[in-house]
Amino acid sequence: MTSNNVPMFTQFVSPEGITEDLLQALVQCWTEVSNAGGAAGFPFPPVDAVEVGAAVHRIVSGLSPKGSRLIVGTVDGGLVGWLNLRCDAHPLVAHWGTLHHVQTRLGVRGQGIGAGLVRRARDVARDEMGLEQLHLAARGGAGLEEFYGRLGWREIGRWPDALRLAAGDDRDEVLMLLSPL
Repeated sequence: MTSNNVPMFTQFVSPEGITEDLLQALVQCWTEVSNAGGAAGFPFPPVDAVEVGAAVHRIVSGLSPKGSRLIVGTVDGGLVGWLNLRCDAHPLVAHWGTLHHVQTRLGVRGQGIGAGLVRRARDVARDEMGLEQLHLAARGGAGLEEFYGRLGWREIGRWPDALRLAAGDDRDEVLMLLSPL
């Protein structure tokens, strides 16, 4: 990434402000990542824009300042990645949140976009949502433990062979924690 292509990270706390162009970019990104084998919510590619669009609509329609935020990364106005940060208001678990659907466009991998998204989510969770820790579940065998580990996350458990991607291709679901924020 050149110095002119500085990534910007923006959050959305409600469906208002999410344009049709942004919706389409979210769908395109998620479709691209999923069809390339990415572990971002659709384990059985290929997926199409209709299937992905319905999932994006559910996320966007559920956005709220207290419970669900969308964080997007852009470079020169174009979407390069995004994630969903969620938490539950129930008093037993209100002190932590969960990252979902962390993803970056294939053409920007290795340029710090994913790390920037996760760092921004950490700041939002701590400074704006008052959370104390973040959780996530990652697909084993995809290098995600190392990626998150470099960002301060630690593995706290596994569900062995919990994810069956194909006959003979069972993967662990890796449970990870970032605490303190």
